[in-house]
Amino acid sequence: MPALVNWFSKLSPVLQTLCGTAFTYLMTAAGAALVFFFKSFSRKVLDGMLGFAAGVMIAASFWSLLAPAIALSEGGPLPSWLPAVGGFLLGGAFLRVADMLLPHLHSGLGVEQAEGIKTHWRKTVLLVLAITLHNFPEGLAVGVAFGAVAAGMPEASLAGAIALALGIGIQNFPEGAAVSFPLVREQVSRSKAFFYGQLSGLVEPLAGVLGAAAVIVARPLLPWALAFAAGAMIFVVAEEIIPEAQQGSGSSHIATLGVMGGFAIMMLLDVALG
Repeated sequence: MPALVNWFSKLSPVLQTLCGTAFTYLMTAAGAALVFFFKSFSRKVLDGMLGFAAGVMIAASFWSLLAPAIALSEGGPLPSWLPAVGGFLLGGAFLRVADMLLPHLHSGLGVEQAEGIKTHWRKTVLLVLAITLHNFPEGLAVGVAFGAVAAGMPEASLAGAIALALGIGIQNFPEGAAVSFPLVREQVSRSKAFFYGQLSGLVEPLAGVLGAAAVIVARPLLPWALAFAAGAMIFVVAEEIIPEAQQGSGSSHIATLGVMGGFAIMMLLDVALG
């Protein structure tokens, strides 16, 4: 880890963010690539992996985003709780509005159950858009974390930003599989299923660069941006990931154990390395 931190420290903030989000994208692509090696995927394993992803996102939302947002707000002109609470709620509200407007479809549902503005888009496109929508706050979180380091905030560390990118990348692996395998069940070829699965992760580098640039240019926005990313991630976890993990295999214990494991791993990464 020290060698990795030293290497990252020599890069510009934008390159740091691109490297971090490139890793998260590649992990999405790796998960999607499982369709080339397996004909099907155990629903119980997928539920456990989705639970793991939820646990990582919950832990990252606090240790990597909300806690620094609260620390950065102390001694400012506003009450220290306001940027954290306000940004958190704004992040959830943003995802809710996007959820209502952007046409998308969650795995296991019929095209008639698509959410957002009604369209005649194909089911495969709607499925990919659902994961793409949820990947945006993950890329934003990584970008904001690297931007905080570049802005010279003492509460932010490069090791912590790298730990966040590692955690988000690890939980992207099951998300890639969660896109590609349902597409194969819809009679989509494996190569197209992989293409659509990895495509859903491409939004993360874009969101990361936007997040990093925003906090570097406007440092007072940093506590709000950190909390915003946390609120958006928690919305995704509560709205989609945990419900999907709980309803799949018929055994909620598998998903619950996954949540506990993911939370513990992300806590270890952030506290031990950050």
